[in-house]
Amino acid sequence: MSEHGDSIVPFDPTELRSGEPASKTDITVLSVDLRTEKSNQEELKDIKKPYEGTSLLQDEHNKDAKLSPFKPQPPSLPKPVGLGMGGKNISFEEKVRGRRLRNSQESLTDPGETGSSTDSLKEDTSSNGQGLASGRPLDLPPMETPPFRIRTCSFSETDSEHSDPNKERLKPSRIILSPLQPSGTYPPLEDSAASTSLRTTNRIDRDCLDYSVMGRRGRSERLQRNLSDSRLLDTMVSDSASVHSMKSTYSVLNPIRPRDVRNRSFLEGSVLGNGALLGAEELDRYFPERRLGVYVATWNMQGEKGLPYNLDDLLLPADTDFAQDVYVIGVQEGCPDRREWEIRLQETLGPYYVMLYAAAHGVLYLTIFVRRDLIWFCSEVEHATVTTRIISQIKTKGAVGIGFTFFGTSFLFITSHFTSGDSKVYERILDYNKIIEALALPRNLPDTNPYRSTTSDVTTRFDEVFWFGDFNFRLNKERGEVEAILNQGVGADMSPLLQHDQLLKEMKEGSIFKGFQEAAIQFPPTYKFDIGCDVYDTTTKQRTPSYTDRILYRNRQADDIKVVKYTSCSSIKTSDHRPVIGMFQVKLRPGRDK
Repeated sequence: MSEHGDSIVPFDPTELRSGEPASKTDITVLSVDLRTEKSNQEELKDIKKPYEGTSLLQDEHNKDAKLSPFKPQPPSLPKPVGLGMGGKNISFEEKVRGRRLRNSQESLTDPGETGSSTDSLKEDTSSNGQGLASGRPLDLPPMETPPFRIRTCSFSETDSEHSDPNKERLKPSRIILSPLQPSGTYPPLEDSAASTSLRTTNRIDRDCLDYSVMGRRGRSERLQRNLSDSRLLDTMVSDSASVHSMKSTYSVLNPIRPRDVRNRSFLEGSVLGNGALLGAEELDRYFPERRLGVYVATWNMQGEKGLPYNLDDLLLPADTDFAQDVYVIGVQEGCPDRREWEIRLQETLGPYYVMLYAAAHGVLYLTIFVRRDLIWFCSEVEHATVTTRIISQIKTKGAVGIGFTFFGTSFLFITSHFTSGDSKVYERILDYNKIIEALALPRNLPDTNPYRSTTSDVTTRFDEVFWFGDFNFRLNKERGEVEAILNQGVGADMSPLLQHDQLLKEMKEGSIFKGFQEAAIQFPPTYKFDIGCDVYDTTTKQRTPSYTDRILYRNRQADDIKVVKYTSCSSIKTSDHRPVIGMFQVKLRPGRDK
């Protein structure tokens, strides 16, 4: 019995399938081949041993399958790696030579490879009808090589003609392809982070690149300058590829290391301290020129319920290159729904800005928006209100003030509405004096320069002051003469009108807005229009066009505030006033983290 449970009878050289005696030449060749193959089996005997355990386990699975064909069977054990037999017409010498060369890869017990030889012997003996009847002892070893007929072309053809169809079919041999070899050598991997392969791997999307028009060098310098801490650059690779890779690994934001956060104190610091949140190092990182962009808008809405469909022209003029860092909007005679107004402002500015603070005094609204990434440098915000009416319950005239510190620079923004009337200049001066004395700011904010502060004037207690609103100062000139100057066309010189301006005259005399300045006016009067058109008052009162809406500024240090733009917004026509906007660049100074 063989390992597979099959009976193996030694091949009788005196008998062929047809029952005819073999010739002497065939017997001689056959005996020589058997002796050669027996010696070959002795050489290959050691190869069988490592796989005997696997073969026995496989036989047990086959036996169970025969006993219970309907029982679920576990998956068969994996076969040892081996090579297929190839074609049947290979000569014996070539087969022996091939087996010697790859004897470490061939399995002698694999049914897919050796089963064909054993099965062919079994078919041979059964076709003669003498194998089991003779009862001869088994003279061949258990792993006898295939009979001679499988290696002879003539015997193979004979075997195919006389094979029994009821017997087990020969299992096809597996074909194992040789491993693929690289056509060329791989490129060497360099240790430098600036190598071509690493640059390709760490390449980031175009959407993550800066949107500025700066060159590659400018983007790299800007990225390194905007890192959350300059000490991050100490342990980084200095090439630009690693900087962009680090930026894109986590998000568009710059990464922050925990130890850098541990080393920084946001509660205590000095002006020149490396870890100061409001210090010079942080200020230079965000504002290399130490200039803050401030956008101021003032508008008398005339209490209209309906808001303009689009506020882009009010806050985001098309003729400006960049949006500003801080937006301050003051409204007089505001709409009844203040919340709706603030929502519209936020909707116009979008997610890039957050509302830092909003205050109101009756129908006076003052709202401040700041860029989202700059909110950490703002101090606590304070506000105060003053009414200028004799009856304080009527809050249509007065002022609203908001104060805070940005880095080491204190800001004060005031919007106000003075007494109306062509001849009531003195009443307007009284309104001004009452506001500067009664506006209780600052309360808890530190005074950045107490030596220049006075208790009688709130505007002296802040570094940068912006005062804007409907001051109601008029032109002391006949309407016909004013219209004649305005009819000269767009871009006409407004100096002939400004010579009769009540506010400029009082400021020159020093009776109001002491220390304040105003940019040059190059736009037509903003009051009073018929609603929905560009025609001045056509009612029976025939009011003279005037510059009632103004924006003034004051600074402690000379040239701290530079005017970028000062004009009116002629596209918004829902009120009898035209909005006035101003853009400024304000000097910043480092502060202390207290």
